[in-house]
Amino acid sequence: MYFVFDLETVPDINLLRQAVDGPSDDDTVLLEQATEQISRNKSGFMPPMFHRIVSWVGLWIENNGEPRNKVSWSGTDEKEGIVKLMETLSVYKDFGLIHHNGKGFDLPVLTYRTMKYGLQLVSRLNTYDIKYRFSKVNIDLMDEFSNFGASQGPKLKHLGLLIGLSFKQTAEGNEVYAMYQQQQFSKIEHYCYEDVMATYLVWLHLKFTTGELQSEFFHNLRDRATSKLLEIQQTVPA
Repeated sequence: MYFVFDLETVPDINLLRQAVDGPSDDDTVLLEQATEQISRNKSGFMPPMFHRIVSWVGLWIENNGEPRNKVSWSGTDEKEGIVKLMETLSVYKDFGLIHHNGKGFDLPVLTYRTMKYGLQLVSRLNTYDIKYRFSKVNIDLMDEFSNFGASQGPKLKHLGLLIGLSFKQTAEGNEVYAMYQQQQFSKIEHYCYEDVMATYLVWLHLKFTTGELQSEFFHNLRDRATSKLLEIQQTVPA
């Protein structure tokens, strides 16, 4: 079994306030200070440690790509969300992972936040199969398409354009914090679900391209997943 997943996060304001020098009481100013003092990239995106999880969505699929069931969580109780995710991952012993930039962001975030609350990751996440840089069962689309960093990694949205599908229709990543401030957790989870379906669709196309899925089976899975993606995009929560 594979777990196609995505996390949605927001800046950990409390941790940032402890980490920056001369922290402002104003959250907006604090984020500007953190960008200057902590961020290591031009976009101002914080390192994984300084994010808190507000939603996650996962899709269990068979090894051949056949979808099984969706699981999800969103809310303010991050510890509760991590516990639920660990319980979800405990259902299967030797599962694999499929994600987009999960090695660079989602998995480090999960490790940091699990440690913060004194919890434990499921043992599978610390096995060689998962931790190995060139793992065949911990599949990061960024690695797959960039040949593990040999070329520039693609954005998920651009991969969608390449295969004739429009991703990121319900929101963009930089809008999650605004939705969080307005307590719009159903919208955040919905956006996360769209990313998961987009990741699944790109993975299907990749597997067909590399000859690992037969044409008829691929087109059946692709058509079903595309219909589900369109349904998600057309039913955004109020």
